[in-house]
Amino acid sequence: MRLLYGVQATGNGHISRARAMAAQLQQHGAKVDFLFSGRAAHALFDMECFGHFAWRRGLTFVSHAGQLNYWQSLQQANLKQLWRDQQQLQTQHYDLVLTDFEPVTAWAARRQGTPCIALGHQYAFLHNIPKQDDNLLSRQVFRYFAPAQQRLGLHWHHFGAAAAIAPPILDLLLHHNAPQQQDNSVLVYLPFEDQKFVHQLLKPLRQYRFDIYAPGLTPAQEGHLHFHPPSHQHFKQQLATAAAVLSNAGFELISEALQLKKKILVKPLKGQMEQASNALALQQLQLAHQCKELTTEVIGNWLAGPRALQQVQYPDVAAALCQQLLAGKLAVDKNNFSCPFAINTLWQQSRFLRPDLLPA
Repeated sequence: MRLLYGVQATGNGHISRARAMAAQLQQHGAKVDFLFSGRAAHALFDMECFGHFAWRRGLTFVSHAGQLNYWQSLQQANLKQLWRDQQQLQTQHYDLVLTDFEPVTAWAARRQGTPCIALGHQYAFLHNIPKQDDNLLSRQVFRYFAPAQQRLGLHWHHFGAAAAIAPPILDLLLHHNAPQQQDNSVLVYLPFEDQKFVHQLLKPLRQYRFDIYAPGLTPAQEGHLHFHPPSHQHFKQQLATAAAVLSNAGFELISEALQLKKKILVKPLKGQMEQASNALALQQLQLAHQCKELTTEVIGNWLAGPRALQQVQYPDVAAALCQQLLAGKLAVDKNNFSCPFAINTLWQQSRFLRPDLLPA
């Protein structure tokens, strides 16, 4: 089977999911071409596992000091280029297009009638999951930004849509080989915040070691503060050894931290409905702590306080989905395309240590 896999590269979470899927697809003998969009090509890093991937401009969102800037996002959008990229990308020679909220591959597949499956966290928002600051614009974005004939969401719980929402896709090799945790070590990933502000917040908390990752940082150490540029392997190692994670409310990092049973504090990006909703879901499931504003006192109290009540463990979702995807179940008729996924089985294999806290 030959696949085209489109990945939204605005955040590292989509790429992290694609890494796990790429390993499984390769293991099952699929021929996969990857296309990334939403971030400048020179800003992508540690991409060797994707081979000679393609890149397009796509669409992205601009943020400043922890808040989305819709005006700058609109100014930077090049809709003519997006339309040209969709028109020029040829998908007919692929058996299937996979899209993780990537618009060029999704719309090209729709225009040319190529079977397309959408796989990603954003597609969970098409169902009745916890939502914060929901509005007509956000609903239209989730529905039409990167459409597909079949859409499979990912979330920490199915919220009553167990046939359409799967558990998170994780790098389970990291979890199987996790080194010993360092009790005073905190991984900090706040890429949407002002890094000088983050520096000042953490400077007084000298009893903890903070490993801070963000674009634009250079390797440096200032006492208990350790600064790092974006990195895949080193970041994963720090995540494995950290006792706690302080981050914005993106989906993939939190999923990895939950699987590793880390203590978590999230500060959602202002004006970003998805992150606000993620924080709400974490609060309802009692999986993590959240705050609206970051202060030294808030961070210190969180670090000194107890863990969240709930703990979870998820199965190898990437392996299960790729096995089902490549098992010859694709319908031959492109006008009646379907690929049945046994999602309920994955939820049955998931482990919630406090099932009394879960929604019905």
